[in-house]
Amino acid sequence: MRVLIADDDPVMRMLLSAVIDADPQLDLVGAAEDATEAIRLATAHTPDVVLLDVEMPGGGGQHAAREIKASRPATRVLALSAHEDGPARDEMRDAGADGYVIKGTPPAEIAKALRGD
Repeated sequence: MRVLIADDDPVMRMLLSAVIDADPQLDLVGAAEDATEAIRLATAHTPDVVLLDVEMPGGGGQHAAREIKASRPATRVLALSAHEDGPARDEMRDAGADGYVIKGTPPAEIAKALRGD
């Protein structure tokens, strides 16, 4: 399964990359630092799933989710946030996100969410 991640925090990108690299069913095809780059990489690499930070430069996860879903409706989009609930969750769902992952979730659970298990 081809995975694209997008988070403005380089440490978070490194941690998510390690989670993906550790799972033989997942293949990291790109790591973006903002929404604009996430949209560009999604177009270039046609991932099966995109994990988008809700709060990042370039319009945030909502902007990236809308653009990615508009051009690639079959791509699953998962929101990534430090907040368990609140308006961000609703905004990402309204933007087309298929799921929601909380930062700090154990690596095995993140991999499971990416695989769609």
